[in-house]
Amino acid sequence: MTPLPADRWDDDVDAALASLLPRRRRNPQGAGNALATMVRHPELTKAFLPYNVHLLFGSTLTPRHREVAILRVAALADSPYEVEHHSGMGRALKMTDEEISDALGGIAADPAEQLILRAVGELHSSSTISDQTWHALSAHLDERQLMDLVFTVGGYMTLAMAFNTFGIEPDRELQPEYER
Repeated sequence: MTPLPADRWDDDVDAALASLLPRRRRNPQGAGNALATMVRHPELTKAFLPYNVHLLFGSTLTPRHREVAILRVAALADSPYEVEHHSGMGRALKMTDEEISDALGGIAADPAEQLILRAVGELHSSSTISDQTWHALSAHLDERQLMDLVFTVGGYMTLAMAFNTFGIEPDRELQPEYER
């Protein structure tokens, strides 16, 4: 699938992107390949993006924990778009290239981050977090953070599946930042 051609961008497309992007980015160039492809189905995009906005901006996970989890999802899903995009977001959070590479590979020096990576792997392989991992994570994350972790993994696995299926190419020219 290719991004929606510029001559087909209309008010429905603009409305679908309004929850995530400022007006200046709601165009084929500013939206990037993923969103410009998703808006081929404005109603689906409009329904999905508020959920994604929560995962990015409203989650109770720390931004670093969020990115560690998403990077591991991206690697497990073999999603070039998500690897590229969230490596950039990790760098914006001051993660080093080594830390990003480690997260992609399921390794972290920090005990809480290592548990998050284990939980991502378990969710990926069996669609559940084991009691042992859940209990260990509970020492580092509260109930809402645990819930946000599960939904972050699920949400980004869904995006990775869509992006891989649609053949969405990474946006190397776009900065991995969002404004609300």
